[in-house]
Amino acid sequence: MKLSSLKTVSDSFAATERMPVLFLGHGNPMNALADNSFTQGFQNIAKTLPKPKAILCISAHWETKGTFVTAMEKPETIHDFGGFPQALFDVQYPAPGSPELALETQKLITSASVGLSNDWGLDHGCWTVVKFLYPNADIPIIQMSIDYTKPASYHYELGKELAALRRKGVLIVGSGNSVHNLRLAAWDKMMVPGYAFEWAHIANEKMKKMILENDHQSLVNFDKQGKEFQLAVPTPEHYMPLLYTLSLREKDEKATIFNDAILAGSLNMMSVKIDKA
Repeated sequence: MKLSSLKTVSDSFAATERMPVLFLGHGNPMNALADNSFTQGFQNIAKTLPKPKAILCISAHWETKGTFVTAMEKPETIHDFGGFPQALFDVQYPAPGSPELALETQKLITSASVGLSNDWGLDHGCWTVVKFLYPNADIPIIQMSIDYTKPASYHYELGKELAALRRKGVLIVGSGNSVHNLRLAAWDKMMVPGYAFEWAHIANEKMKKMILENDHQSLVNFDKQGKEFQLAVPTPEHYMPLLYTLSLREKDEKATIFNDAILAGSLNMMSVKIDKA
């Protein structure tokens, strides 16, 4: 890279006050078209955030072998789903990318080789929630993939390496669902408020307690927390973004839980903000 390009990267991400960190339960893609308690929760939390220079999003919907970050100038809005109304496919989130942030992220992570990708974009785990934080799509944004070959402990430790970005004006967002069992979902109860299977309720209450008490080790070892957790996290991809968010909590910070509601018995919209106490 030319020295002028390196200077541009350095200037773009000069020191700032520490940014908060978010985990957003993204749930049904149709939320992107909705005005409901969850989308209002995203809008309300956005009012508490300093305006970021850029966003780094870790979405459940970009799994790769190895770790990658998007590095294009204009990321595509990816409609990575099927069976929904045309109105959802028509939604575009034309936020700019940030090759500079991609390079900065690549430089920061030393425990793994980070590739630069021009083959992805913004998937629905990202744009369906970020559009409520910044509806004008005027904040540069990149995604970082989840290496599906690695265990939870790897992702938790990798997340820590992103810490310096918080002091460079970057908002880090994990997007997934802490309880996510589509196979057992009661779709006919989707509109029934508060409908939750007992195991989902138990898992959610335990998770919230661990988050608020900063018991991250138990959350990393989610597969050893009993049958309720096994049902709540049958596959890890929607859970891992939560670990990235929690790994960035510092000693003088607190976790605030919002959008805490279970849908269709087995899908939890719980979201978390990490910020100074």
